[in-house]
Amino acid sequence: MNGWLQHLPILPVLLPLLAAALLLLSGEMRRGPRAAMALGATLAQLVVATVLLGMVDGRLNPAWPGDIAVYALGGWAPPFGIVLVVDRLAAVMLVLSAALALATLVYSLARWERAGAHYLPLFQFLLMGLNGAFLTGDLFNLFVFFEVLLAASYGLVLHGSGAARVKAGMHYIVVNLLASLFFLIAAALIYGVTGTLNMAELAQRVALLHGDERTLFDLGALLLGIVFLVKAAAWPLNFWLPGAYGTAAPPVAGVFAILTKVGVYGLLRFATLLQNVDAPAPFGGDWLFYCGLATIAVATVGVLAAQKLVRAAGFLVIVSSGTLLAAFGFTGTTLTGPALYYLVSSVLASGAFFMVIEMAERGRTASADLLAVSFEAFGLQAKEASSEHPDEMDGVAIPAAMAFLGLAFFSCALLLTGLPPFSGFVGKFALIAAAVAVPSETALLHAILFGAALLLSGLAGVVALSRLGIRVFWDTERPAPRLQWLEAGPTAVLVLLCMALAFGAGPAMDYFDATARSLYDTRAYADAVLPVAGTGTAE
Repeated sequence: MNGWLQHLPILPVLLPLLAAALLLLSGEMRRGPRAAMALGATLAQLVVATVLLGMVDGRLNPAWPGDIAVYALGGWAPPFGIVLVVDRLAAVMLVLSAALALATLVYSLARWERAGAHYLPLFQFLLMGLNGAFLTGDLFNLFVFFEVLLAASYGLVLHGSGAARVKAGMHYIVVNLLASLFFLIAAALIYGVTGTLNMAELAQRVALLHGDERTLFDLGALLLGIVFLVKAAAWPLNFWLPGAYGTAAPPVAGVFAILTKVGVYGLLRFATLLQNVDAPAPFGGDWLFYCGLATIAVATVGVLAAQKLVRAAGFLVIVSSGTLLAAFGFTGTTLTGPALYYLVSSVLASGAFFMVIEMAERGRTASADLLAVSFEAFGLQAKEASSEHPDEMDGVAIPAAMAFLGLAFFSCALLLTGLPPFSGFVGKFALIAAAVAVPSETALLHAILFGAALLLSGLAGVVALSRLGIRVFWDTERPAPRLQWLEAGPTAVLVLLCMALAFGAGPAMDYFDATARSLYDTRAYADAVLPVAGTGTAE
């Protein structure tokens, strides 16, 4: 392919990198131009990602040969050169991350980006790391982009002030630093025995390993799997998430909703690439399935035990990760398409929910939840507590603010618990239907366990969110919170995207099924990547 279109795969990495550099050089005083620059860069990333999605799907002409774009940086052909690979799955993740980022960025411009220094550059560096992780075609650069997004997330999780945020943020940083060390050791082991870190070539080299070399590779793959499980917030490696997400600034927690899916993406990508070479744990066998079930079970207990909405939201993120792990580890591959549909729905809904919670709880006292628990335990009315501790709020309340928040909260609750008529229900129903349709005795047992886990986690979510929502929305002594369009608008857009996903469930599910088929066609992936040559071109 000739012309400027051949350079599209590098733009999702270059755009946030250039934007972050310019934002760092511009200083902190020119807020208007800085906000416009950040918004422009994020919107451009969404446009580029959408164009890439259309091109790998063949809907935009000229389409990439084989519907897989491979960009060789510096003209160095793989397996020695660095390549970026855009297939259907990578394009879907690029569009999802850009859409979520644009919504949370607009929300943060209302006031949250002023709570600390360098918010906008860190936000762009986070997007650079996310986009690079979805695009890279080799293991070492996956490590590099992981470190870029993690370094940015360290600053964002500590953005603002407060002892609780610092404490939870330090736990988050320590866990991820240890995971990064394991990642480096895993990459070294894998390169030592295979002689390559190119993902397409890796599967071919693994098939030739025997004896001690295969044992060392399996050890490296195990460490790599542990790293991805930490990123995916799988049990028992997810203790850090509720605290870190619960204390982070709302738009930060909103955009962090996709970070756990980077770990899920890594697990899925490597599991498919190694599917024909007797993949070691956790990429092969039933490891992912039972790990996903355990994650759902523990997170469901966490949702029921949560006394704050934001902690319940954190545990619901873990439930979604567990659902995806169990689906991708299911016998056969029929659940991959519905799981990708569910992934998109859960990320958008979780991002919106963190922002809705902050708006709904605005003006409540810090002790409101503790007092509510105490009065529930002794059978008293919560109104007595609120009359003794009146909330104060500056500014003028926007008319119908609580009506909007109630509708948004209700919509997010339906989405995250999987109740009709939204996309959360469509995703869970499609997952259970696909699981039941797999014809084998082992699959039948898995389908029963999987279906029970989804139904019970949804029921627990309904109970917990109903209980916690009543405390917030039935607090008649509290004045309505003051909202801005910059806050309400992005939240509404994310919910509307989920509604559109439900109304267009048929075409969307067809696309995700096609994405799953292309993902498991590892031969086509290898054929597209390995012959690439030329100076910075995509073929």
